[in-house]
Amino acid sequence: MKNVLVLGANGQLARNTIPFFLAHSDVHLTLYLRRSTRLKNPDPSRVTIIEGDVLDTPYLTSIMKGQDVVYASLSGALEMQATSIVNAMKMAGVERLIFISSMGIYGEVPGEKYRSVLNPYRDSAAVIEASDLSYTILRPGWFVHDDEIHYQLTQKGEPFIGYEVSLNSLSDLIVKLCMSPTMELKRSIGVSRG
Repeated sequence: MKNVLVLGANGQLARNTIPFFLAHSDVHLTLYLRRSTRLKNPDPSRVTIIEGDVLDTPYLTSIMKGQDVVYASLSGALEMQATSIVNAMKMAGVERLIFISSMGIYGEVPGEKYRSVLNPYRDSAAVIEASDLSYTILRPGWFVHDDEIHYQLTQKGEPFIGYEVSLNSLSDLIVKLCMSPTMELKRSIGVSRG
């Protein structure tokens, strides 16, 4: 059984990804969010819902024990959250992290100037990249709602291609990364419509 901790479980992308995880019979999910009443448990035999704040590092560490993968899709104080996640993972002995950021954090989108609104995403990615974790940072384009699963990847330092990606495409990729412990290790990858 693969144990996956989902941080920010009530977010749009995380909610979209939960059924993709549950399509794998060998996955147990721990859904971590600030207000647990916001989510209904889709499968009590394979899903645990926990209320907590990512910034509460001691509590987060206790929840991380026994997890194989941490998938973080957060908003707010991203740099502080990334620091808490890295520290909790180190203390809990968990290595694999999938962290959602944003396109444009390296000024890699052709024709677009870097804007200060991206600072929290860039700063949190820097915290993850400086860690010794087995991380993958995803820098998706703007989310679109369709059933398409088709995407292309760009590496850090390469120009970002396109501006959009479907939620289903991202969910598909996130699950593949969580199920494949060596896929795209120590990389920051852009994800856009293929």
